[in-house]
Amino acid sequence: MAQFLAQKTATSSLPPNSPPPPKSSTSMSSPDPIDPASAPPMDSALPSAVLATILSRLDVRSLLLAASACRCLRSCASSALSVLPAFHLLEVALTHDLLRPLLPRNPSLRSLRLDCEKLEDAAVDCLARPGLHELTLLNCNNISGRLLRELSATCRDLRVLSLNSLGERRGLAMRFSDLRALLNGCSNLESLSLALDFSKFDDPNFSHVWSSASEGLLSLEIGYIPLSMLLDLLTVAIEAQQCMDYIKAPVFFPSLQKLCLSVDFITDQLIGSISTALPSLTHLDLQDAPIMEPESATDLTNAGLQQINPKGKLKHISLIRSQEFLFTSFRRVNDLGILLMSEKCSELESICLGGFSRVTDTGFRAIIHSCSGLRKLKVSNGSRLTDLVFHDIVATSLCLTHVSLRWCNLLTEVGIERLSFNKDLNVLDLRDCKSLGDEAVRALSCLPRLHILLLDGTDITNQALKYLGTGACPLTSLSLRGCYKLTNDCIPLLFAGSVKESLRVLDLSRIPSITDDGIMLIAQSRTPLTELRLRENPKIGDATVMALASMQFDGGTYGSTLQLLDLYDCCGITPLAMRWFKKPYFPRLRWLGLTGSLNRIMVDALVRSRPFLHMSCTGDELGTSYWDASADWYWHDDDDSEEHEPWQLDGEPVSDAETATEE
Repeated sequence: MAQFLAQKTATSSLPPNSPPPPKSSTSMSSPDPIDPASAPPMDSALPSAVLATILSRLDVRSLLLAASACRCLRSCASSALSVLPAFHLLEVALTHDLLRPLLPRNPSLRSLRLDCEKLEDAAVDCLARPGLHELTLLNCNNISGRLLRELSATCRDLRVLSLNSLGERRGLAMRFSDLRALLNGCSNLESLSLALDFSKFDDPNFSHVWSSASEGLLSLEIGYIPLSMLLDLLTVAIEAQQCMDYIKAPVFFPSLQKLCLSVDFITDQLIGSISTALPSLTHLDLQDAPIMEPESATDLTNAGLQQINPKGKLKHISLIRSQEFLFTSFRRVNDLGILLMSEKCSELESICLGGFSRVTDTGFRAIIHSCSGLRKLKVSNGSRLTDLVFHDIVATSLCLTHVSLRWCNLLTEVGIERLSFNKDLNVLDLRDCKSLGDEAVRALSCLPRLHILLLDGTDITNQALKYLGTGACPLTSLSLRGCYKLTNDCIPLLFAGSVKESLRVLDLSRIPSITDDGIMLIAQSRTPLTELRLRENPKIGDATVMALASMQFDGGTYGSTLQLLDLYDCCGITPLAMRWFKKPYFPRLRWLGLTGSLNRIMVDALVRSRPFLHMSCTGDELGTSYWDASADWYWHDDDDSEEHEPWQLDGEPVSDAETATEE
């Protein structure tokens, strides 16, 4: 609506094909191209009350777009920001100077979500706002524990708090007193997510301070906590429960339903303590990353799995052993442990199992046949999982929607054909299942609701892409990273059918035979991709950048749809390609990956000219990940265009004439 109003005002008095008036030689600014005699101001064309009503219903992105259209809408947008109930801007990282004018005094503000990558302690007062019910802050590396103290003093009504990477920069203070102040001050918290290292809060009173946490706390997520600290906390909570009948004792987590955390080791003692101390849990997510091989006393066994879910309330469970530091697994768990667990977890709706190397088809089949309401199944490093798991899946009542079978190398197209009888499949991750070929993709191509398909490292050829191109899948995301048998010929086969209309995310990284000619075929197909990953392709060069920069859709600007482009370690990219990343090319680009060996001066100049562009030259994965640790697993953000940059960067009001010239 705002864009329509801005366009109507800017064009109502211009005759068709009328060129803009020439610049005056006696003035530094361009004359106003709108004839004031024939075009009334915006506030005259529409009553101020109507404008205010329209803008009050817009989100932050739409307000910024409206503000860049003309001076009148800019003024109205500024007023709307002072009464906006929710300010969500996670797609760009603003500095304090840019953020401050966007967050005026606003008693109505209840929800704030920001990327704090460029913010420091000086912005804490801007973030801690009275009246907030929800606060989500990402990339808080440069903000210290002072934020927790300010929230406890200012945000007494806070219900949801999510902080990521708080105080990770070396030298920033993170004290136990900061956590204590938060738990004491924010007594209405219902969801608390602190993705940080809790060893910084090590203190003799750490366990007891949680008795002051909100009794209404439903969800607790912790980035990492040492096993000893966690066991002490659970022991204190159990002792408090046992004393409640005859002694007035503090209450620990009386309403907690969701617990997500990472520890040194997942052990039988930990499972038993959680089951006893937190009987109301419906969601349990545990992950460990051992740095040495666990001993029998510090490992998970069949006996530990038998202690899970004594009250039968669990709906979601995730047990993952990461191989980040050591190639290891749950060696003391076999089919018997999974059978014992599945008997008590028949009401599960989602399950994630990672690192259970001794579990065979018998154990996995027990889960499928016991959990009739299962919707999401994730198994990683299932070295003994074969096609037999899905042999008689047709005989069950399962309606799986999300399935991940990563690193299951014994799985073949026979098992995938059986799995494809689940017509409700929406997300399927088959990365690094090296025995899968074209026939597996043929079976999947008939799934009418399959939106996300990950086939990294499989043994498919161009024929598989032909099956997808002519199939019934409404794919929005397709990953083919490391499918080395693919060539440029797979591009026209993929875009021959309806996939061309739905596909938005495509990963063609680490495919040696993909060249500039293949990317030109993508450009010629005019598929409106938003994310394209081409990293580590030796034959991708400057011609690829030129082709993508020249793409136009529906009369839009050059390369208008791409929001993420990963060209890291593409050997053919030279400094000459840098010119194509300047405006007006790639106006919506938010993430860009390049090789660090490019001219550093040119890279730095590009960063300065596009301050909202996330650029990586170190090989980091860009954008959001395919699979989240939560029960939802897959998530993505709708990115915003760069059209609101002029208003954010320019601190002074702009005239309608200047705005029209920029457009």
